[in-house]
Amino acid sequence: MILAQLPKERIPVLFLHACCAPCSSYVLEYLQQYFAITLFFYNPNIVPQVEYLHRKEELCRLIQEMPHQNAVRVIDGDYVPERFYTLAKGLEQEPERGTRCQKCISHRLEETFLAAVQQPVQPDFVCTTLSISPHKDAYFINEEGERLAKLYGIPWLFSDFKKKGGYQRSIVLSKEYELYRQNYCGCVFSKQNSHG
Repeated sequence: MILAQLPKERIPVLFLHACCAPCSSYVLEYLQQYFAITLFFYNPNIVPQVEYLHRKEELCRLIQEMPHQNAVRVIDGDYVPERFYTLAKGLEQEPERGTRCQKCISHRLEETFLAAVQQPVQPDFVCTTLSISPHKDAYFINEEGERLAKLYGIPWLFSDFKKKGGYQRSIVLSKEYELYRQNYCGCVFSKQNSHG
């Protein structure tokens, strides 16, 4: 287990892609006992812009209100929805977890690695909160994370945060902190298919 092998002489740094506050809640609660965490909010798939800004504000509020054993900070990625529409072209009818979703995840993970290698101090690991969602394929996320880790030279922290009650705990924490819980992943296509 990776967490058992972390260095004891210093606090390791995790560069963590964050999609929203509810998904980040349990992941932060669990991982901040092991790491100093930099959250990278990069989600060009989220529409409309007011939704994007609301999710980012909720994430920042969660960071302020949650207790932390180690340092937690947020870095804001660029918001360029055109990047998402370019990769989604021709895949508009794909279901969630399909090819469009995989391309979106791959893009966000690659941008996370690109941001991680530009940090003044290189992080010990890169990871994402995305695997906490029951709608996301953790196997694909980890496979893609491992591929990018080899490409960019920063280890990937394998995760499936929905397991061992992680997703249920995120619901409890969302209620506790009165977090806004969206009823769609973020993109216009998931919004059209949402039941809320």
